[in-house]
Amino acid sequence: MPRVCVCVCVCVCEVAVPEVLYEEVIEVDERVVLRQDGCQLPRKDPRRIVTGSTGDSLEVWRELDLERVEKDLRGVLSRGITSLAVLLLHSYTWSDHEKAVGRLARRLGFTQVSLSSEVMPMVRAVPRGYTVCADAYLTPKIHQYLKGFTSGFKAGLKHVDVLFMQSDGGLTPMEQFCGSRAVLSGPAGGVVGYAITTYSEMEKKPVIGFDMGGTSTDVSRYAGQYEHVFEATTAGVTLQAPQLDINTVAAGGGSRLFFRSGMFVVGPESAGAHPGPACYRKGGPLTVTDANLALGRLLPSFFPRIFGPGEDEPLSMEETMKHFRHLSQEINLFLSSNQSQAGANGAKHPPSSKSGMSVEEVAMGFIRVANEAMCRPIRALTQAKGHDTSQHVLACFGGAGGQHACAIARALGMKTVFIHKYSGVLSAYGLALADVVEEVQEPCSLQYERGSFGELDRRVEQLSKRCLDTLCARGFTSGQITTEVFLHLRYKGTDCALMVTAAGYPADAKSCLAGDFRGAFTERYLKEFGFTIPDRAIIVDDIRVRGCGKSGIKSVFKTKTALGQGKPVKMTKCYFEEGYLDTSVYLWEELPRGHSIWGPAIIIDKNSTILVEPSCEARLTEGGDVCMTVSSDPHCALGTELNTVQLSIFSHRFMSIAEQMGRVLQRTSISTNIKERLDFSCAVFGPDGGLVSNAPHIPVHLGAMQETVQYQIRSLGTELKEGDVILSNHPCAGGSHLPDLTVITPVFRKGVSRPVFFVASRGHHADIGGITPGSMPPHSTSLQQEGAVFVSFKLVTGGVFQEEALTAALMAPAQYPDSSGTRNLHDNLSDLRAQVAANQRGSQLVGEMIDSYGLAVVQAYMGYIQSNAELAVRDMLKDFARRRRQQTGSLEVESEDFMDDGTAIRLRVQINEEEGSAAFDFTGTGTEVWGNCNAPRAITLSALIYCLRCMVGQDIPLNQGCLAPIKIIIPPGSILQPSQNAAVVGGNVLTSQRVVDVIFRAFEVCAASQGCMNNISFGNDSVGYYETVAGGAGAGPGWNGRSGVHSHMTNTRITDPEILEKRYPVILEHFSLRPGSGGAGKYCGGDGVVRKLLFRNQVVLSVLTERRSTRPYGLMGGEDGAAGLNLLHRADGRVLNLGAKTSVSLQPGDMFCLYTPGGGGYGGEGDTNRRPETKRRRLNESFPERGSVFEYRMAQEGV
Repeated sequence: MPRVCVCVCVCVCEVAVPEVLYEEVIEVDERVVLRQDGCQLPRKDPRRIVTGSTGDSLEVWRELDLERVEKDLRGVLSRGITSLAVLLLHSYTWSDHEKAVGRLARRLGFTQVSLSSEVMPMVRAVPRGYTVCADAYLTPKIHQYLKGFTSGFKAGLKHVDVLFMQSDGGLTPMEQFCGSRAVLSGPAGGVVGYAITTYSEMEKKPVIGFDMGGTSTDVSRYAGQYEHVFEATTAGVTLQAPQLDINTVAAGGGSRLFFRSGMFVVGPESAGAHPGPACYRKGGPLTVTDANLALGRLLPSFFPRIFGPGEDEPLSMEETMKHFRHLSQEINLFLSSNQSQAGANGAKHPPSSKSGMSVEEVAMGFIRVANEAMCRPIRALTQAKGHDTSQHVLACFGGAGGQHACAIARALGMKTVFIHKYSGVLSAYGLALADVVEEVQEPCSLQYERGSFGELDRRVEQLSKRCLDTLCARGFTSGQITTEVFLHLRYKGTDCALMVTAAGYPADAKSCLAGDFRGAFTERYLKEFGFTIPDRAIIVDDIRVRGCGKSGIKSVFKTKTALGQGKPVKMTKCYFEEGYLDTSVYLWEELPRGHSIWGPAIIIDKNSTILVEPSCEARLTEGGDVCMTVSSDPHCALGTELNTVQLSIFSHRFMSIAEQMGRVLQRTSISTNIKERLDFSCAVFGPDGGLVSNAPHIPVHLGAMQETVQYQIRSLGTELKEGDVILSNHPCAGGSHLPDLTVITPVFRKGVSRPVFFVASRGHHADIGGITPGSMPPHSTSLQQEGAVFVSFKLVTGGVFQEEALTAALMAPAQYPDSSGTRNLHDNLSDLRAQVAANQRGSQLVGEMIDSYGLAVVQAYMGYIQSNAELAVRDMLKDFARRRRQQTGSLEVESEDFMDDGTAIRLRVQINEEEGSAAFDFTGTGTEVWGNCNAPRAITLSALIYCLRCMVGQDIPLNQGCLAPIKIIIPPGSILQPSQNAAVVGGNVLTSQRVVDVIFRAFEVCAASQGCMNNISFGNDSVGYYETVAGGAGAGPGWNGRSGVHSHMTNTRITDPEILEKRYPVILEHFSLRPGSGGAGKYCGGDGVVRKLLFRNQVVLSVLTERRSTRPYGLMGGEDGAAGLNLLHRADGRVLNLGAKTSVSLQPGDMFCLYTPGGGGYGGEGDTNRRPETKRRRLNESFPERGSVFEYRMAQEGV
């Protein structure tokens, strides 16, 4: 089943997704359904019952139609397609149908047949489908390469044991090397290399791998065991296969340098290998490599003459300096202009006191910004699992890593950097040191309990024997083979599974024979998440055995011994913070072991260049490697005047604080919504409550949290004391809707009477009471029906958590008719404690920053960061005003759109071209409604910030500066500023989308997207489920709208169909695009989707949707998208239109059919294009990020 709803970047109008790997899709007419205890579906005919490998029983609803499959496959073969990927639902546990298709395909002549049940038998059809597609796509290419490789050797290497590295860090024989496990084979070799050469079994000090290459940097961690992930996204393709947890960030030697709106920016765009950096003499742009060259840290005379069009010239210092002089002029022009404006307007903060920046200062600035960008994922990788970053060794390798090693280590508080003598080719060296690995894995559905241990032991023994037999057949003796057993464990009712080994937890009377997995799981869970759930059953999702055939190759050998000190081959000048310094240049190969070098110095090898910074010491080890001791960062006095380099660095620092707060909240929370769906935001605010940094970017939270903090400042004033923490969710106090609880902590400083900063976290709680479970009733008419209300509740007073008062407030909704207090008090209390802990971490980090720089400096740069966002918005408004004046002679735009009940949302924008400011006037918008589509003022601000960020078109800080040039007029009593007791749950998820549509229509940015989140929930006394469903995106100038995606104020991932059918009383009957629902035009709107759910038990279904009466508008002559439709097919044959908002009781056999809206078209019909094929490549210069840190950010941006 192809995935229809994908997660895309927030704050973009054109939705771009990666190209699919397949050419054609064949739908196989078969259906297998998991049996459920208590299923009440009427059975009309006998169905075959089968048992899966997990022990689950399944019903075969439709047998496989092999005749139809054969006809379809022959058609594909006739078109020259010979590689086939097969994915059928629930094949992870029962694979007979897949195997039958595989046998047929091979008989027909397909040269590559990949079955998802064989490639990776794990639950979740979508990532398993991606994985099997990648396997079928890549494996033929690998075989083609291997054929060419072996043909150059005698007898084609027939009797030679040729091994290839896999993504999991193990070697495998050439004939078993396949595409799905080869994607990260190169970086994996580097991890194996530094793990074996750097980690000490004696000291047991964990190691951070830092592999900096030309286009990107890979970051990983090793602490005695390889850290694997089993589902990761690479270039937009989610692979469900064991991979080392390697995090890639787009900051390498080839990362491009930009100066945007007063800020230094590095990447993510890359110059690539061609044309490469400017110094390559091929017309390339400025990059990090050029910055190092300009500072004297790269010496052209030590590089081969392989550059230029003829590939026979040296690195060009002249080209680099020419580009830097041009960029320096641009920067200095901006600084002088900014200084003049600040003087004329009366600057809030003093402008830069310097007359301009030199070329070297500019280059050094970009190096510092690049270093800070690379530090952020390292902090996230370590702190995500509860580790102290400073207590690691930095293992540096890759061609560009040695130039940044000292600075990265110093910024992270690390004291030691280790650079192996083969650091430039460590990935290749790691291949020679790696073990031969054989892995086998099976799905499982057992509880980890005494009654299951016999079955677990039997299956572990079978899998271990398979590993041993395979490795023995490859020539390893039993003494060379080790096996390790892993169980994929999770608490029942959660999705947070951990692949756990019992190493260090020997078996006892209360465990299975392979070890005490319960003890290992609970201790690791406690370390990573800060708590355990003792009374919850533990589920075994998968059993995995990893067998290793040890190579026995040693990595340490001594180099030559020499007396005296190594001598530099030359002296050069390198630029550092202190200016130009005399720098000794050494050849690595000429240095004797034990020799020490004090910085500044450069050590040059054939494959890399190492920079030893001032006050750092490099020492050659017994093995000839370089071990550097890094000094603490010398305190550099920084004034309150603007320094554009520090502006970029402070922007990273503030964002890092918000990110680290989020990591603490995710680790210590207990609910599925916050821990697993990551539905929360954390942010830092100035003393006036203005937003400074927000992470991650959940669009509907962007401006709302600022309103909440500022309300508390106005309301409580001097009542705020150190040790107080405030809880709020009321719309009049900046809340979005009641389930979003905001916890605010003031940050105090000794000697200052009022807070110097605020930190806050907003999390979506699954239930806080009200008339329906989930606290999102589709038919609420007053705020009291939607749950517990907090305006300025002191959650913590003087450091004491107010549990008794909080419990009373959470249970208070029960006093209203048909309402209940919170239905999950335990999770509420636990998650609020987690939010307090996250704020405490943020407060601590803000305090540490103030300790380093001083309060005046930190607050000054807070203001500069906000001013930077303000400047970008003003520039955008000036540019729009200029174009608008030239086209129409007017500086006023207006638009309107309607909710399904006819309520108008009207907007008039008056732009001041000279100031770059605008007044957004919503006068004329309809009155507050009898229903829950009322949107608090904070929702409109969030939508406005989102739209401004989209229209700016570049990555700018999302903070209160975005709204500084904007005057907002919202009539009181309207749907956008309702009364205090108005119901608002629909305003957060529906009206917010219409506000975006109205703003984009006024500025003619793009046609309307579906304008709805399609909120669907169902449940009964034992289960509850909630989802939002995708639709069509609007088209715009130069692009077609994307089909089947979320857009604007939401960006969710939908539940995998196998998980949906495994855990809930529902069967996914249909999920596809809705052809023709996108509006026609020169550029077509995206299509909506069709989703049909068949219910197995009695449930109550709630539907909260929009765009069922009105249609998403087309723009510039494009046609409107189709409206949505909600149908209920009763089991007795009746078909009912449910309308846009309802709650209805369903019986077994009823089916809900959802048809989501399409996006509007753009451009007149006279220029109508054919709808583009699905296989459309996204052209992007930036390097794709990957790894667990990236997955975390994507998951959180996908809430």
